[in-house]
Amino acid sequence: MDRLSRRLRNPLLALALLTPGIAHAAPDEKAGWKAQAARVIITRDDWGIAHVVGKSDADTVFGAIYAQAEDDFSRIEANYLTALGRTAEAEGDRAIWADLRQRLYVDPVVLQKQYRESPAWLRKLMQAWADGLNYYLATHPDTHPKVLQRFEPWMALSFTEGSIGGDIERISLSELESLYGTRQVAMTDEELGRIPREPRGSNGIAIAPKNTVDGHALLLINPHTSFYFRSELQMTSGEGLNAYGASTWGQFFIYQGFNANAGWMHTSSGVDNVDEFAETFVFNSGKLSYRYGDKLRPVDRSRISISFRKPDGTMGTRAFTVQRTHHGPIVAKRDGKWIATSLMWKPIPALEQSWLRTKTTDLASYMAVAERQANSSNDTLFADSKGEIAYLHPQFVPIRNDSFDYTRAVDGSDPATDWKGLHAIATLPNAINPPVGWAKNSNDWPWQSAGPDSPKAADYPKYMDQAGANARGTHSDLLLTGKTGFTPEGLRAAAYDSYLPAFAKLIPQLVSAWQALPANDARRARLAAPIAALKDWDYRWSAASELTSLAIFWGDTLWKDVGGFARAERMNVPDYIGAKVTPEAKLDAFVQAVDRLTRDFGDWRVAWGRINRFQRLDDSIDARFDDSKPSIAVPFVSGQWGSLASYGAKPYPNTKNYYGTSGNSFVAVVEFGPRLKAWAVTAGGESGNPASLHFNDQAQRYADGNLRPVYFYPQDLTGHVERKYQPGE
Repeated sequence: MDRLSRRLRNPLLALALLTPGIAHAAPDEKAGWKAQAARVIITRDDWGIAHVVGKSDADTVFGAIYAQAEDDFSRIEANYLTALGRTAEAEGDRAIWADLRQRLYVDPVVLQKQYRESPAWLRKLMQAWADGLNYYLATHPDTHPKVLQRFEPWMALSFTEGSIGGDIERISLSELESLYGTRQVAMTDEELGRIPREPRGSNGIAIAPKNTVDGHALLLINPHTSFYFRSELQMTSGEGLNAYGASTWGQFFIYQGFNANAGWMHTSSGVDNVDEFAETFVFNSGKLSYRYGDKLRPVDRSRISISFRKPDGTMGTRAFTVQRTHHGPIVAKRDGKWIATSLMWKPIPALEQSWLRTKTTDLASYMAVAERQANSSNDTLFADSKGEIAYLHPQFVPIRNDSFDYTRAVDGSDPATDWKGLHAIATLPNAINPPVGWAKNSNDWPWQSAGPDSPKAADYPKYMDQAGANARGTHSDLLLTGKTGFTPEGLRAAAYDSYLPAFAKLIPQLVSAWQALPANDARRARLAAPIAALKDWDYRWSAASELTSLAIFWGDTLWKDVGGFARAERMNVPDYIGAKVTPEAKLDAFVQAVDRLTRDFGDWRVAWGRINRFQRLDDSIDARFDDSKPSIAVPFVSGQWGSLASYGAKPYPNTKNYYGTSGNSFVAVVEFGPRLKAWAVTAGGESGNPASLHFNDQAQRYADGNLRPVYFYPQDLTGHVERKYQPGE
């Protein structure tokens, strides 16, 4: 062995010799990275999941984000390009308007100032986050970022909350381009609700000890997001941190998860806390102003420059002069009025709240963290080892005059429409330790969050909810009402219960419509067999069920036809079909469904698992699918129809099969006994590398609802360790 080979057996020396990033880093920075890496141990279990242990919280953050980057750096970068309003630098001018929308709120100069103003403990975490990513890039020269060659600690303040689809996405890109661009742009079918869109959201259920066999609180964590949206991870430090769960790529906190004493599950809320104000602009002495009461106020104007990649690879820039009022940036123009959007933008408290909740130990400490009131879009289901449970409403809820309809743009010139501070947490529709012994949310209203102990709508302003009821909420009510004797397996079984309450209401309407047809109507004979089969259906999905296929194809046909109308009337699609769609239209859609099944699969009698498939061919963020390639049957269906186990799937231009891209993504059942126990499964696998054993190793478990034990304690890892190392090795 020559001298160089012997020297390279020292991993840190090898890194210094072979890694250009480290070689070119400043000496003190290089030394700092190595010193911090030496204080971190990453243990990969036999599912590839990283269990990160650091001496301090900052050390653990350094190791956790390094481990995330090992698994899927491209998704980390994509999330921060979105958060910073820099996606067009990678994807070209088609992303300019999304970048502009983000930059209306995200100003790098302001974020840098806020970073300097952050408490010292939070700055340490942000610095460790940036150092961990930069150390990863320095030690992985084969990783080629599209844009972000270096991460700065202030960037962490651009992406603080972790949910799927932030508040800002309610702003229409078409209207934004029409306002600030050079042409009028029609609203897209998706913006108008004409394209079926899988409901975003989640399920959370907390069970109190009185309703469990062993007297321990239980928690179901079941976020419904786009697949591969989060990493599964454990973070432990010598400063009391020990949290496990799902961490959104690029963030350094566990977003949905638990520690040894407490667990938290977030579901997208129907609260109205993003509002539009119609402003009246006037020219006053040659200056642009807006009317507010009996006075005129100056319109704030600023320039935003968006860089974008040209087709030849060079960079271009577009600059925009944007307007703001005290309500927020102007994002649209409608009927001669300029529309300003108000929403929560509190980066420091939001990041504090996201981190500190992971170290809470009971309901009281969780509520103390929530006093920052920087959670705007998520309900929370909570459980702890003391046996406490709760449904918690989002803490950021502006106080408003309830006589105005804030589901539409209100008159910004009327001071009475202004926000008047925030509701105190005690005044929100929470359900804390409900006597019924359970709490839940499935993106439905809070008025059914705890059965008879739910908050009462009459006691609260109507803006506390605009989602209403939905079929998943009805389903969870059926599973929880009057039920006791829950075990972890019983809660898992409830999470995968196959009943479809929407079809239990809609199919009888279809049968009645067919029965009312005149005897000479050709559809009587044509549809007799499928109608007879559906009439006897138990409204349960399964991979073998032909009637699931028939019902889903019928429902999807109607969904395409009436989705826009349902959205305009603020109704859930199944409710709209039941109340607004005529018997004739229901029958016409059924004819189309039968014909499509027959055309695409040879018969209307086709097992649902033959159609509904899980496939992961590569790690493209915009997934591609191929009927000729291997895939796995998935029995559960869209949450639109009331399936708690949600699977958002559809056919693609080059496929007949349905392929899923959203829905159940991370599922966990947690038991808070003297010694915590948990079980979980993740869509596909932990790694984004198609060559990894952990790219797709959980796919069959995912489809089967077969949760694996979580290795929460060090002794649980015995016999399940695949690799143990320090960052950079």
